[in-house]
Amino acid sequence: MTRTPDAIHLDLDSHALRVVRAVADHGTITGAASALGYSQPAISQHLKRLEARIGMPVVSRVGRGVALTEAGRVLARHASTVTTALDAAAGELADLSGLRSGRVRLAAFPSASSTIVPRLLRTMAGTHPGVRITYTEAEPPEAVQSVRSQSADLAITFSYPGDRVDPHKESARGLAVVPVWFDEMVIALPAGHPLASEPTVDLASLADEPWIAGCPRCRGHLLELTDQRDFSPRIAYETDNFIAVLSMVAERVGVALLPSLAVASAGLHPGVVIRPTSNRDHRTVNLVGSVGADQVPAIAAVAEVLLNLDASEWMLNPADR
Repeated sequence: MTRTPDAIHLDLDSHALRVVRAVADHGTITGAASALGYSQPAISQHLKRLEARIGMPVVSRVGRGVALTEAGRVLARHASTVTTALDAAAGELADLSGLRSGRVRLAAFPSASSTIVPRLLRTMAGTHPGVRITYTEAEPPEAVQSVRSQSADLAITFSYPGDRVDPHKESARGLAVVPVWFDEMVIALPAGHPLASEPTVDLASLADEPWIAGCPRCRGHLLELTDQRDFSPRIAYETDNFIAVLSMVAERVGVALLPSLAVASAGLHPGVVIRPTSNRDHRTVNLVGSVGADQVPAIAAVAEVLLNLDASEWMLNPADR
């Protein structure tokens, strides 16, 4: 009896799909092997077995790397959804059997590394000691991409209102993005500045001051806010180092607009006064994950701990605004 295409049963497994996804992300057998913790021969064997099962080539050689065939691209496109669902099923079964363990790969931006992340790790160690968490520091665009490529399970990110390159728009399409806190923007002034004793500071009152700008997205937010107040800041210095920013402010060479988390991570300089803006400007701290990933018990536990973390010393809860 001749088998029609509709009758063909494709014998796929999660390992094969993870391999194809890794090849798609890294473009080489070596890169895929490193990402998955396999040897290069093991990756090649997985691909050969997969090709034998489906009766079609999955990869083709291109120079020193490999490229996915049309069949390979189809598998890669569905791999994230399928493997997330399988992980969720395995996690639920493990939880039902009484296994309280698991691994969660977390990514977060630099100023969260010394504030949110240590508190999260300590709380998880006390409440879920069987869950192992690995951590990678990454700016929001890279962190969102790491969730999409399945090299991270959860990412703590931030977004600015009106940000034209907000990574939570197009690049996060199809992922779950949950706003967690508002991270209030504050003005850093040198001690003794005429506005240092004011309860809040209007950015427009600093129109003639030299400014110290931070990362590109932070600088973009500063320009957005000052444009709303009808002036262009004279940016005299630029650095991503928050400690350097506060040290420059202390030396009276300029003023700066910083997120509260940045001030908390750098530590308050004795020669600097921190004041809220008159509009209570802020950025949003988000939790990003794959849709359905919260069905995996270990991932759900980390998300729950984060959402219930007391971060009042650093930022505001959206409900408090």
